[in-house]
Amino acid sequence: MSNHSWIYGVHAVEAILNKEPERVLELQAMESRDDARLNAVIKLARQNGASVAWRDRAALDKLAEGGRHQGIMARIRANMPGTDNDLADLLERLDVPPFLLILDGVTDPHNLGACLRTAEAAGMHAVIAPRDKASSLTPVVRKVACGAAELIPFYQVTNLARTMRDLQEAGVWLVGTSLGDGAKPFYDLDLRGPLAIVMGAEGSGLRRLTAEHCDHLAYIPMLGDTESLNVSVATGVAVFEAVRQRSARGK
Repeated sequence: MSNHSWIYGVHAVEAILNKEPERVLELQAMESRDDARLNAVIKLARQNGASVAWRDRAALDKLAEGGRHQGIMARIRANMPGTDNDLADLLERLDVPPFLLILDGVTDPHNLGACLRTAEAAGMHAVIAPRDKASSLTPVVRKVACGAAELIPFYQVTNLARTMRDLQEAGVWLVGTSLGDGAKPFYDLDLRGPLAIVMGAEGSGLRRLTAEHCDHLAYIPMLGDTESLNVSVATGVAVFEAVRQRSARGK
């Protein structure tokens, strides 16, 4: 797999230029578009030594493979999965309560890509998954994530149960989605403060050991006849309920 990747959209390109400008290798911008925000991103790229090439819309459309590029794309050094030690370093650096997503064995790259996109859009600090029997950052994942895979830290750990214990010792509350005994409606839980939302694999849900390591189990109430949601859809519902609660703090 190539160690380079393309991201697109004004927000995504601006974000990586602000966070990790050393990863940006070049920009391609639409020659017919001229607005203040786009020009500011181009200026920022040049200040950080990245070259800028001007292209017509058709060329950018082809490069983005149908994605909404907003007239700008960046070729960057691809984000690679971090390790257990990298995750520990991240937690030490955070000066706000951790907001994490744990995926227990999600194997479909489309689901992983969608979950990464949701986590990045929600302002989460990282996505964590086991190293074995789970999808990694494949080209399909990167495409589905629409640039989010290059922006949010993704950690693959060797022992998920041990990582969950380490998070608990660091004061992070683990909330797993499950229909098991003792599970509460997701909306009844306090999701503020240090938090990791734990989602199960497609079909099988949380593994028994993973569920046992959660502080709380919760379910998304279903009002229709459908019994369950796709894991990426359920992740969106759960994560943005947490975002709602965390945004309401102090109001």
